[in-house]
Amino acid sequence: MLYLVGLGLSDETDITVKGLEVVKKASRVYLEAYTSILLVDQAVLETYHGRSITVADREMVESNSDEILHDAANVDVAFLVVGDPFSATTHTDLVLRARELGVPVRSVPNASIMSGIGAAGLQLYNFGQTVSMVFFTDSWRPASFYDRIKENRSIGLHTLVLLDIKVKEQSMENLARGRRIYEPPRYMSVGTCAQQMLEIEEQKGGGVYGPDSLAIGAARVGGKTEKFVAGTLRELCDADGELGPPLHSLVLLGRRTHELEHDYVREFAVDKGTWDRIWKADYQGKQ
Repeated sequence: MLYLVGLGLSDETDITVKGLEVVKKASRVYLEAYTSILLVDQAVLETYHGRSITVADREMVESNSDEILHDAANVDVAFLVVGDPFSATTHTDLVLRARELGVPVRSVPNASIMSGIGAAGLQLYNFGQTVSMVFFTDSWRPASFYDRIKENRSIGLHTLVLLDIKVKEQSMENLARGRRIYEPPRYMSVGTCAQQMLEIEEQKGGGVYGPDSLAIGAARVGGKTEKFVAGTLRELCDADGELGPPLHSLVLLGRRTHELEHDYVREFAVDKGTWDRIWKADYQGKQ
């Protein structure tokens, strides 16, 4: 059996009892280590589980899944995923490959950022499509997220923006030369995300959002040092110092914002006066 086991959002103790039982009995244990990260090191996981764990990078999961699935029809293999097993489409691909090989699959769900973001005080059923923000380069500034945010805001819904993670990435030069030299890990911050969003709005000029649009920066959701900062996109461009280390996410508020949501989120505001003024003018009672 191939088990896809969700680890939850924070540390080694977030795994479910069912997931822990799977890990303890499995013949091999892999940790997917590129769509997200836990807030503890691999060694801490290994000590807690009493098992050695093989880190499965993007190359192994996407191009060499046979190593993970080897003999999985006869022995139990545990594939550990930060958050919930199906929060990334990569894991769907792994399941499809297992089916082709006749390997039974079972998943053990857990909390993910998709549910954990509710701690920011917004009602989850008022969220629209989730979008991703990647690091811009001099020659690459993808803006596919913009139209999805436009659709969400057209019906008053909030938008969860997941921020880029660069783990075991190669530079274009090293990639072209076939050199297995990897860049240091990089994790996008709320400030970088807000700046890039405003850059695309200026380029598009569609009025989907702007510097005074209200948003929430979230850091280390579900962890002991969880932090939220609310404000305008302009204010969040400078909020990294208050938010602290990764992982970060951002929520752009929709206009279908209930007063209870406003009152809850207000406690996180950079400037409560600014928050109240913009909410009353642009959000209160609007769709």
